[in-house]
Amino acid sequence: MTRVYLLVEGQTEEVFVREVLEPSFLDRGLYLTPIVVSTSPGHRGGVVSYAKIRPQIIRLCRQDRQAQVSTLFDLYALPTDFPGRADAAYPTTDTGARKAAFIEARWQEDISEPNFRPHLLVHEFEALLFVAPERFAEWVDDAATVVPALQAARQGQTSPEDINDQPHTAPSKRILAAMPGYQKTFHGPLIACEIGLDALRQACPHFQRWLHWLDALPPAPFPTTTP
Repeated sequence: MTRVYLLVEGQTEEVFVREVLEPSFLDRGLYLTPIVVSTSPGHRGGVVSYAKIRPQIIRLCRQDRQAQVSTLFDLYALPTDFPGRADAAYPTTDTGARKAAFIEARWQEDISEPNFRPHLLVHEFEALLFVAPERFAEWVDDAATVVPALQAARQGQTSPEDINDQPHTAPSKRILAAMPGYQKTFHGPLIACEIGLDALRQACPHFQRWLHWLDALPPAPFPTTTP
């Protein structure tokens, strides 16, 4: 098997990898291991600065050269010290996918490890849940109000990844406005699991390109080193 370490932003992404991604790719010879980022001694979760993230990525890449390393971080509210984020050429007015691709390219150059492939969720994990807003129905008492509100947020967007990243209109903020009881670490992975990976692939092009990278990784002998 090929081992893939995924440095993730928090518990939500960790559960998403274990419940949605890992079962699918295990059958293809890939063993996905989510690792929540460390922000300070004894504390995990949250991308507070690139300066804290960079050494963690390099350590993962170098301690197991036979493994692949990637990430699941949100583009929304990404710290400005990430490679490319403050560049004059950064496509500020372009689509989220192009912004993410720009940062990912600069990020890969900065890390400069052959087994590293950066990935940003556009604009954040909750965008994936807008693939099928109707899946929220069983988690609320007022589905007749919540579901149409979420469907309206998706209208006019080619993909859920196009839902913008402003402080009051980012995907998670739209969900909270419609469903105040939304709990990111509980509802998020469960609803994503119910939607299914195939539907997520079809509706989210940037996420799909990253999945294509995983698809193309060749199976290899199971490595013995662990992070």
